[in-house]
Amino acid sequence: MTLNEIPLGFSRTCVIVFGLLWGSFLNVVIYRVPRELSIVRPRSRCPACEAPIAAYDNVPVLSYLILRGRARCCGAKVSPRYPLVEVLAAALSLAIFELLVRPLHADSSLGTAAIVYLVDLTLGLGLLAAAFIDAEYMYLPDPITLGGALLGIVTAPYRGSSYLESGISAAVAFVGIWLPFHVIYKAVRGRAGIGLGDAKLLALAAAWFGIFPATLFVLFAGSIQGALWAGVVYLVRGRIDEPQAVKEDREELQRAAAEGDEEARALLKEDPLGEAPEGIGQAPIAFGPFLILGILEYLFLGDLLMEWILGT
Repeated sequence: MTLNEIPLGFSRTCVIVFGLLWGSFLNVVIYRVPRELSIVRPRSRCPACEAPIAAYDNVPVLSYLILRGRARCCGAKVSPRYPLVEVLAAALSLAIFELLVRPLHADSSLGTAAIVYLVDLTLGLGLLAAAFIDAEYMYLPDPITLGGALLGIVTAPYRGSSYLESGISAAVAFVGIWLPFHVIYKAVRGRAGIGLGDAKLLALAAAWFGIFPATLFVLFAGSIQGALWAGVVYLVRGRIDEPQAVKEDREELQRAAAEGDEEARALLKEDPLGEAPEGIGQAPIAFGPFLILGILEYLFLGDLLMEWILGT
């Protein structure tokens, strides 16, 4: 059976609903992973009063709209991030279907289409969760960055590459960022200039797409888009604030260090966010979301982008 034998409307409905359901799970990941909580147990609870959330109040997007953004249990305001993540996951699922699955050869089996869809959706959902986590905590979880790189290596033959080529590309990309911006920069300035999470994210991009031109595109596109965003925020607000969660983490580490905690002192010294920023040039900006945007842009529009950039 081929994909073309299934009614298009039915396929689109399925991928949208599938994306919404996984978007609901991503909200669990985004909330719990930075807090080092299990993403499996306990079942979904209200962040305000910790009462279990009933299944009928956990329907993606609809529950938020019906309850008008409030928790049924205690009336606490629910962050609009929850329906936003669910809608983005659904949009991501549909985009993968339309741009990566439907263009497959007409004779491609349903199994082949399912593999392409599920592999790319796994990448996309992981990146979506990482973007929200990094934006709030300036932290990229290893299970997503390293796990995504490993998935890229394992699935390399499906993209016409090889395990060896994909693995070497990931290693070269990581070292190419880690050495100048983490090791050398730290030796010169006394602190790292980039988080290891960003280097691992570029290794992920290289594992999936190779070094040139893909990973270079991701790096430059992420840098340009990040700079533009920072400029707009500074013009509108007159300042760039670091995330509240980062401030709270630093304050907690500083209190522990003042009380003689050597581990806290080491973390403050090693972490590029260990000191409060001063001035726009020193304002910490989560780079991960912009690298992730570059990865998704290349995933969906890589060929068109390269034709436009290289003029071929």
